[in-house]
Amino acid sequence: MSLVLIATVLMLQTGPLVGDGMAPSLGLPMIDRPTTPNRRRAVSEITARPERIDESNKLTHCRETADHDPDAAAEMATDWLGGAKDSQRAEAELCLGYAYSAQEAWPMAEQAFLAGRDAAGDNALNRARLGAMAASAAQAQEGGAGRALAALDKARIDAKAVNDPALMTSIAVDRARALVALKRNDDAAAALAEARTLGPENGPAWLLSATLSRRMNHLADAQTQIQTAAKLTPLDPEVGLEAGVIAMLSGHEDAARKSWDSTVKASPQSEAGHQAAAYLQQIGSTSGANAVSTVPPAKASSTPPSPQHSPG
Repeated sequence: MSLVLIATVLMLQTGPLVGDGMAPSLGLPMIDRPTTPNRRRAVSEITARPERIDESNKLTHCRETADHDPDAAAEMATDWLGGAKDSQRAEAELCLGYAYSAQEAWPMAEQAFLAGRDAAGDNALNRARLGAMAASAAQAQEGGAGRALAALDKARIDAKAVNDPALMTSIAVDRARALVALKRNDDAAAALAEARTLGPENGPAWLLSATLSRRMNHLADAQTQIQTAAKLTPLDPEVGLEAGVIAMLSGHEDAARKSWDSTVKASPQSEAGHQAAAYLQQIGSTSGANAVSTVPPAKASSTPPSPQHSPG
């Protein structure tokens, strides 16, 4: 069953809120993902985000070097900083940030991106982009959500100054993640509403909105939002995983089973595929039995962890 069809299935489903986030007939605990910082996501956001800062040939070479030899990239950046001024200094700091990010040396990456932002002078677009990168590095650290939010609040002002909708959408989504980590769910919901308005075609904004609505027990909203996410990003396994969670907590086991089974079949080796398989094993799979058996048992936890792809 395709993830687009999953959305159609969910459109037909209605159900009561489940009191404390549990499905009482099955005894499942609150279905969520880990709250630990997502370091792998931070790497991808810093090096591949679509609104990445415009690069000179030298900076492009540095980023490409960081992909396979971060030590060499760090040395390149250090040498570059020795004689760099103004916008060149911002690029050199960005080069250093790329290198530290590839090493997952997050505190140093955060400081390099912040230094680059400060060196960007009156270039509000580059300040916004570098601030967003600093926030991603901060979010990859335990206890870094407050610093991430501070950087994003400044980046938000700069992005608004240059009226860049794509960047403003990305920053709004990142702010929501930081706000959830700070247990400010209502503010996070407002940030995601802003993201959906600025970028109505942004699939991650809708997915994270669905996850947050579900966590806040607003299951009707979550269902509508996951339908939109499925239409925009039908191949994202996280969408199928979340669709199943919402269906299960709404009391619709068959729809949940179909969503998770589809996720396992479409992306068996992804983290979402492994988690979907774990959920199927908990509730007992029928059509998904063969798909579940393809996932190594070590990946299938009997107790689903707490959120990570959620905006937290």
